[in-house]
Amino acid sequence: MKNPYHGLPAKAFWKFAVAEKSMFDVDQLWDPAFLIKQDHKVVTFGSCFAQHIGRAMSDRGFSWISTESAPPALSKENARRFNYDIFSCRTGNLYTTSLLLQWTRWAVSNQVRPAEVWEKDGRFYDPFRPAIEPNGFLSPQELVASRDVCIKAFRKCIETADLFVFTLGLTESWKHIDGYEYPLCPGTHSGVFNDAQHLFVNQDFLAISDSLMKSIDLMRTINKNLKFILTVSPVPLTATNSGKHVVVATMESKSVLRAVAGHVSAKMGDVDYFPSYELINSPVFKGAFFEPNQRSVNHHGVDFVMNSFFAALRQKYEVSEDVRPVQRSEASPDKSDADVVCEEELLGAFGGRE
Repeated sequence: MKNPYHGLPAKAFWKFAVAEKSMFDVDQLWDPAFLIKQDHKVVTFGSCFAQHIGRAMSDRGFSWISTESAPPALSKENARRFNYDIFSCRTGNLYTTSLLLQWTRWAVSNQVRPAEVWEKDGRFYDPFRPAIEPNGFLSPQELVASRDVCIKAFRKCIETADLFVFTLGLTESWKHIDGYEYPLCPGTHSGVFNDAQHLFVNQDFLAISDSLMKSIDLMRTINKNLKFILTVSPVPLTATNSGKHVVVATMESKSVLRAVAGHVSAKMGDVDYFPSYELINSPVFKGAFFEPNQRSVNHHGVDFVMNSFFAALRQKYEVSEDVRPVQRSEASPDKSDADVVCEEELLGAFGGRE
């Protein structure tokens, strides 16, 4: 008598899909939910790993867009230093779905922005983009004007994009008692920590999924055709405030984020999940894609993830052969997570030894 496992494809069985293959031949991890054409406008936001996706899209001739361009006189090096073309506008890292929702409400619903400004040595820092200007702003007015430009640019991303790629990075977050959220704990990069005002929140599945679905619904009020790809950053936490060992905190956080991404992509139309997390972190790949610090993803891992992305599109939709794997000789050499802008890295400076 037959059972539901009779006739399933080889990819459904560990023996055939994994054990009998080289790790570099493991394939079919992603079945794209929709076609992505090279002329589709793509925007990328989220945690540090999202930067690799935008960069890879550009390298392969896709229409990755930035709606907040650097001043023409700024060198490429300084443009990067001032956070231009890192994400599709200068939001900085949006590590949590609640930060994504906060920015979406500012951009789409014109929600009132908090008046808080941080001052340090006569310079002014944006609590919601603390590292965006390396030396801070000259005045609170300049800071607010710059943020307003970014919020308008974020709205333009939503309005004009065909595809919004978001990489979920963290469950741990820092919020003000008035309800708004910071991308970094006050007092790390700048600002002053106040335990009466600043609250640590390790967000759970329900809160994270709710923020993500509200963000998607709100964006679609101004762009009903917007599609989404969700990914989960494979990069472990730099530090945790949970009281747990950083390895345990990392596994818990990433497990929750992965569950949310799967749930939301299954529940909402035109929302897909791409398994960058699995392609780096699965035991199948034996940790081969991490640098010696066991945290940063090396350039081989970045290439493997992105080549897998485009190979899946090519296989299912027979997209142009111009969408080919990019080799090291074609791109900048030895690109790894060391080459991305990651504000969370600042937390590593505060650790001590027991």
